[in-house]
Amino acid sequence: MRLKDCHNFQDFRRLSQRRLPGPIFNYIDGGADDETTYRHNTRAFDQCDLLPSVLTGVSDVDMSVTVMGQKLAMPFYCSPTALQRLFHHEGERAVAAAAEKYGTMFGVSSLGTVSLEELRKKHKTPQVYQFYFHKDRGLNSAMMQRAKEAGVDVMMLTVDSITGGNRERDLRTGFSIPFRLTLAGMIQFAIKPMWGINYVTHERFRLPQLEEHVDMSGGASSIGGYFSEMLDPSMNWDDVAAMVRDWDGQFCLKGIMTVEDARRAAEIGCTGIVLSNHGGRQLDGSRAPFDQLAEIVDAVGDRIDVMMDSGIQRGTHVLKALSLGAKAVGVGRHYLYPLAAAGQAGVERALHLMRAEIERDMKLMGVTRIDQLNRDNLRFRNESREQQPIGRPAA
Repeated sequence: MRLKDCHNFQDFRRLSQRRLPGPIFNYIDGGADDETTYRHNTRAFDQCDLLPSVLTGVSDVDMSVTVMGQKLAMPFYCSPTALQRLFHHEGERAVAAAAEKYGTMFGVSSLGTVSLEELRKKHKTPQVYQFYFHKDRGLNSAMMQRAKEAGVDVMMLTVDSITGGNRERDLRTGFSIPFRLTLAGMIQFAIKPMWGINYVTHERFRLPQLEEHVDMSGGASSIGGYFSEMLDPSMNWDDVAAMVRDWDGQFCLKGIMTVEDARRAAEIGCTGIVLSNHGGRQLDGSRAPFDQLAEIVDAVGDRIDVMMDSGIQRGTHVLKALSLGAKAVGVGRHYLYPLAAAGQAGVERALHLMRAEIERDMKLMGVTRIDQLNRDNLRFRNESREQQPIGRPAA
């Protein structure tokens, strides 16, 4: 199987599985506990049907959106994810270059493997910084100031990761930071030698966002200490409100799942929220973001930009989320599998295919602009609203 043979999410997944050692593939691929939420994130879209209109004249399609003050050529963006150079030696460089080529936003994690400054200098496309909250408030301020000086467009605070999810695939293979590989895990690395060759023949693995603040002399083991010793599980709304004031710009919270939390985010001055359960990697049994989207848009959509991620695999998934009122949709595994499989060429192919799906599906829906999508386009098939439209509640 080659890159040109990949036509959808599952194709990229299979190709990455062939090329990555098992422990690293399962780190990307796995979810928490029984992975119930991981599976449901995508299945949630299956309970929603699209209603196309015909004879509307759709020769020209504009799929651009404006979200968090950023103009995107496509209604989806590359969500920030950690440790990308573990998956392919190009890492964030490949994702940033592909995002710029296709005119969309990309994110850099606090645990990113390429510096904010390098990516900002090379690429003009909108850049998000995904931030973790530390016990040391001075450290939070210093890292935010660095991001501001680098020219980051959007601060994205992750709020659903005050402790790590129970990812049992990683426990079985011994994939951890630092590595504690089981025999089965070591065998997986041995039978995929090209990954190891690429890893040792390119620049050393590093976490440039943390090097000034964390003693990295212990190598990978330092990352484990970072999570156990430096992140603050006592983070609360007052802490976040102070960060919003200090940043004084586009600020969103990633991991919101309730109307009450969405309202609080709007009240403290956030300009956006991302409905997310971390791709099913944190609290197993939690609700899918798509299932929460309509009620949260109804509650705060006129005050704050509502986005969502988790489970997106198709252009129709994007259109369903936009029809419910999302301003844009984030993808993670959707670009990580092709990154692992083929670097920048893989990410570009994944973005190209998703863009083509969205354009084709918009034409089949009978719309030429994203703002023409609405809830009249949808019907749900679950028990409580069998074949019923999901319009806004009466005032």
